[in-house]
Amino acid sequence: MAIHLEDYQELLSDLPSPCQQGLRDEWHEATRALSSRGLDNYLKGAAALQSLGRGNEVVLGWIEAAPQVARVVGEECLTELVQIALGFSSRTSGAVIERLLATAPVAANRLGDGDLFLGYLQFLNHLLGQAPRGIRPLLDNLEVLLGQLTLGGLRRWASWGAHAHRTDYAAQIEYFSLASKEAQAMLQKERKGTLFIDIQRRINMYLRALWGRDFFMRPTSGDFERREGYKPYIESYFFHVPDAFDDHEGISGLTLYRAAAAHCAAHWVATTAPISAENLNPLQMALIEVVEDARVEALAIRRFPGLAQIWASCHTTEATAATTAGDYFNRLSRALLDPEYADPDPWISHGRMLFAMVDDLENNQISWDIGVTLAHEFRGKKIAYNPRTDGQRPLYRDDNRFIWEFDGFDFDAALAAGYDAPRQVRRKVNLMEMVNEVDTELAGDDAQEIWVLGSELFPYEDDGVSFNEREGKEPVSDPFHYAEWDYQIQLERPAWVTVLERHPQRGDIGLIEDIAFRNKQLIARMKYILDAMQPQGVTRLRKLEEGDDIDLNAAIASAIDLRMGLQPEPRIMMRSVRKVRDISVMVLLDLSESTNDKVSGQDYSVLDLTREATVLLADAIHKVGDPFALHGFCSDGRHGVSYYRFKDFDQPYDDIPKARLAGMKGQLSTRMGAAIRHAAQHLRSQRSAKKLLLVLTDGEPADVDVRDPQYLRYDTRKAVEEAGRSGILTYCLSLDPRADQYVSRIFGAKNFLVVDQVARLPEKLPLLYAGLTR
Repeated sequence: MAIHLEDYQELLSDLPSPCQQGLRDEWHEATRALSSRGLDNYLKGAAALQSLGRGNEVVLGWIEAAPQVARVVGEECLTELVQIALGFSSRTSGAVIERLLATAPVAANRLGDGDLFLGYLQFLNHLLGQAPRGIRPLLDNLEVLLGQLTLGGLRRWASWGAHAHRTDYAAQIEYFSLASKEAQAMLQKERKGTLFIDIQRRINMYLRALWGRDFFMRPTSGDFERREGYKPYIESYFFHVPDAFDDHEGISGLTLYRAAAAHCAAHWVATTAPISAENLNPLQMALIEVVEDARVEALAIRRFPGLAQIWASCHTTEATAATTAGDYFNRLSRALLDPEYADPDPWISHGRMLFAMVDDLENNQISWDIGVTLAHEFRGKKIAYNPRTDGQRPLYRDDNRFIWEFDGFDFDAALAAGYDAPRQVRRKVNLMEMVNEVDTELAGDDAQEIWVLGSELFPYEDDGVSFNEREGKEPVSDPFHYAEWDYQIQLERPAWVTVLERHPQRGDIGLIEDIAFRNKQLIARMKYILDAMQPQGVTRLRKLEEGDDIDLNAAIASAIDLRMGLQPEPRIMMRSVRKVRDISVMVLLDLSESTNDKVSGQDYSVLDLTREATVLLADAIHKVGDPFALHGFCSDGRHGVSYYRFKDFDQPYDDIPKARLAGMKGQLSTRMGAAIRHAAQHLRSQRSAKKLLLVLTDGEPADVDVRDPQYLRYDTRKAVEEAGRSGILTYCLSLDPRADQYVSRIFGAKNFLVVDQVARLPEKLPLLYAGLTR
């Protein structure tokens, strides 16, 4: 069943307007990540956090973070997350609760498993009692910490700092901010070699390439108090592997992950029935497991011979090791896998012979038979067997619970694991199919199938208004999350801003035609400049000392000078040069509410001037032939940065972009850093040698949820620097007469122009473009 936001109007009425708008902006993503029950808990969680009275940021943090967490680790974790946040309310400040919620998606992405995420929340709850001053700096540095530590390593690192600086609050803050030498030393001590979350995609592709199918893997953490992790195991349709592998005896962590994943996959493919454990003692079960591991690996090596080398490299037991039962078991494992391994022990030789005599490896009954036989013979060695210490030592081998506890197919468990999960299908249909089909009025956004018609559908009474315009909802893109720079803590707030691409409204195209008619004289004056910017093809550069060809005229003149006893001209060469333009231009328009203000002493607004200048600039670029895009933006808090694409690079400059420019309007605020980051993403997809981002604004960066005027200035400067590292030149054309106070610090001393006489903007903008791209 679908849940509509309007059904909870009574609950929403208790929320302040910024929170209500945040819910509307995130609702599209929430409905994709949460079930009906999850959506209900999502809204109730927002109401519970609002009742704390700790400000809007706490509620907005929950609204944005909950769908992202649910998408990664499951919606079951959201209940625990909101309970922890509510529990924090009586023990710490609202700022810490807001950071807890804001960084929850980072923890979910880095841990990648619901159980680990719940363990992380319990760890924070425990740490708050030990080191309350350390929680906030830890959360501020969470991405750095989880990028190098497992959950167990993070707990050991934090516990050391909490105990070492129990009463020294200043040192406690310094430690958890990673500013002290002790913090860096402990971080280096606890960091693991290879984290599973960093190579999970590579391992998935590796298994898919081998077996032609998907397997589902989850990380699992070992004991918090020791560095040892759990062995891999298979349970509930998932491969559970350690969350980190250290390099071991010259074997890289990545190789260990490949070996472990391939071994689990071999078990999954080759184990079709359980092995009976009835009347078996621990020694017999241990040897049956050794033989069963060898059987599934032998079947996998028949299909993929290269696996033998990976698995054999993980067996390092030598033939001289023979003090415990575990030594003999590991020697037997290596002997059954590696034909090059020589072992003189008769018991191991007999086990190798029994395994080699088997014709049909598909039946796991042979593992039972050989294992029981070898267990009976092993008793003659008079060596005690301890199940706790005498297990198999190769790190990639699983604990074999799968072969003893193999259950039949459980549809619910398989669906939860991701097998054959129903997906929403969009199917294109023709007009008659659409008209004749009985529509389902109660279907929501979670409908299993959506029919799409290639053109607008109008009712029988043709009043010029389509069904989409009459009843449809404004299409909104999936949210784009970007980091934002906080100059006070000198760190980026991860996934802090949400950008939503919205369809621009169309206006009267006659307005654009009027602009061209009023500016005939300006267009005529610009004609010569535009002609000079046209690519000239192949041109000859003359009077060169070194070149590709001899300039005959210069050579003759030089010979004449030589005959007359004059100093000859040495520059008698020329070179043919092919002049082409290779540049992509993005024009980013500030569409905030202030653009509706009237120009001083005139009856038109700043928005009208912006539209006129953009039309003239677009016409100029179109004539030159450079690929260009026209985008705009406005914002209503960090959760609602609206982004409009009036024209894209691959779209012709025809009536559609012109109608969109005619319909643009000014509203809301100016969160410029997020818009520049999103525009830079579009520019990076272009293959041009030069990329220019031209920002047209009438004021400084500002937004309704930011009181510090420096905050968004520093973030915008950071966004400009990020774009510059990608080869994008960002240039600002400002209409703010006070812009000299801040614009140079944001865009650079040579990358801005302040237009003092706003009425001259339509003339200035095309000329500025000509100068920047010449």
